[in-house]
Amino acid sequence: MKTRSFTFIVFLIVTLLVYSGCDATSQPTGDRIKVTDLLGREVSVPASVERVVAIGPGALRLYVYAGNVDDVVGVEQIEVNRSTGRPYLLANPGLAELPVIGQGGPSNAPDPEKILTVEPDVIFSTYTSEASAADELQAKTGIPVVMISYGGWGMGEIFGEDVQDSLRLIGDVIGQDDKAQAVVKFIQQVEQDLESRTENIPDADKPSVYVGGLGARGAHGIESTQGQYPLLDVIHARNVVDETGESGSIMIDKEMLLSWDPEYIFIDQGGFASVLEDYQKNPSLYEALSAVRDGRLYSQLPYNYYNTNIDTALADAYYLGKVLFPDAFADVDPVQKADEIYVRLVGTAVYGQMADDFGGFGPLTLSEK
Repeated sequence: MKTRSFTFIVFLIVTLLVYSGCDATSQPTGDRIKVTDLLGREVSVPASVERVVAIGPGALRLYVYAGNVDDVVGVEQIEVNRSTGRPYLLANPGLAELPVIGQGGPSNAPDPEKILTVEPDVIFSTYTSEASAADELQAKTGIPVVMISYGGWGMGEIFGEDVQDSLRLIGDVIGQDDKAQAVVKFIQQVEQDLESRTENIPDADKPSVYVGGLGARGAHGIESTQGQYPLLDVIHARNVVDETGESGSIMIDKEMLLSWDPEYIFIDQGGFASVLEDYQKNPSLYEALSAVRDGRLYSQLPYNYYNTNIDTALADAYYLGKVLFPDAFADVDPVQKADEIYVRLVGTAVYGQMADDFGGFGPLTLSEK
């Protein structure tokens, strides 16, 4: 009897262990992982994420770079209204057909009720830099809120650690580490390639350059520019605006531009209409610039729209380099390079559409417009 009792007890224990093990592995949806977001918040997210939303300036763009677009279940109204100038939407037009989860925009708070209607597993967000606001949205929705970021101004927006950490974080959360790491590596390689092509060119051999018409909360004319402009910095170009000691977006006096008289001028095509309008009012000012007189006036594609379109910024940098340092960029076809970048980051070659919308890379002429 003792032997039978002992055998039965062993059998019972083994059976319970086997069934308990099977039960645990058959319910993976209850598993969670913890991640630390870009605000330093520890967030518990499902181990298996299949439904996501991305809210705030540039959040959806970063998600498209690193994640699975098919898992996006809702978008902000601002993403539906207009895709022009945003390659991530041009490459994925189906996003604009998804349910609207809020107004969006830098001044509009998220709409918890609309977000709840699409039942996401996680919310990626850039809409605040305050941990308390992110916590509040998480509390109102009961959905994990993972904050991502473009980081500081300038090079940080394009090549900075915050952007790269955000891409890696997206990959960690959705279980697509390989894609996210590949995108980060690609951006790093582009930065290294751009810098290495010009780092040994003596300052005396660098032409002076000015970039105008840059967007800053809207379109502006030739007087809108930037000090420490990231696209010129990465190719070690001689930006005349740096003489002011300013960094970031500034509005200069046009007389200052005449004083600098840069050898090359680039106009952001987002502001080109404003430049043309101003030229028609005061052509003599523009014709006094040697870059205009001598045919060294060029375009660049606009890359700031609901935060930084990193893909277009990289494409612009290669075009700027091609014009300013033709020997260093002799092997580069800017149009082919642009589409290579778009394919790697948004999945589709969209330079043609960008060129149709804005004019594309090339010289500009004011007098014939």
